[in-house]
Amino acid sequence: MAELRFVVSPELTTELTDELIDCWADVTNAGGAVGFVPPVTADDIRKTAVSSFERCGGLDHLLVGFDAEDRVACWLILADSGSWLHAHWRWLLRVMVHPKHQGRGYGADLLRAADVAARDLGLDALHLTVRGGTGTEGFYARQGYIEVGRIPRSIRLADGDERDSIYMVKHL
Repeated sequence: MAELRFVVSPELTTELTDELIDCWADVTNAGGAVGFVPPVTADDIRKTAVSSFERCGGLDHLLVGFDAEDRVACWLILADSGSWLHAHWRWLLRVMVHPKHQGRGYGADLLRAADVAARDLGLDALHLTVRGGTGTEGFYARQGYIEVGRIPRSIRLADGDERDSIYMVKHL
């Protein structure tokens, strides 16, 4: 299995930005719960993505895993809460592994890289939310995250299709 090369806060070139957005669209269209409902195009995601990336480089940090061909294999954002009272932790946002790389352990590798990045930033914990009904909370639990709460039916994918927001935390 090829190893990934992880980069915290890479230079956001036009090429990298496009590749991240394409990954996001591919993940969404493969059924990933990363803020959109399929089908989507890269153009559908671009405005949200660019807004997210603009916050990176300060208190928010983009973490990208590159494959052996130096292409985006996985990525996430370590996002600040916006309050000095919570400066000791970050939210993990947009956690995703490109569909062509799924099933290789890259998701676990990405989360371990996030742990390292968070410790390097002097953080004590990482928080995330998952969309109920996807089963991803089991994956995160295996990576050391614990469920600390949920909000029933807080996500509406379509009329009659409501899901829980599941809150999870990992203390480093």
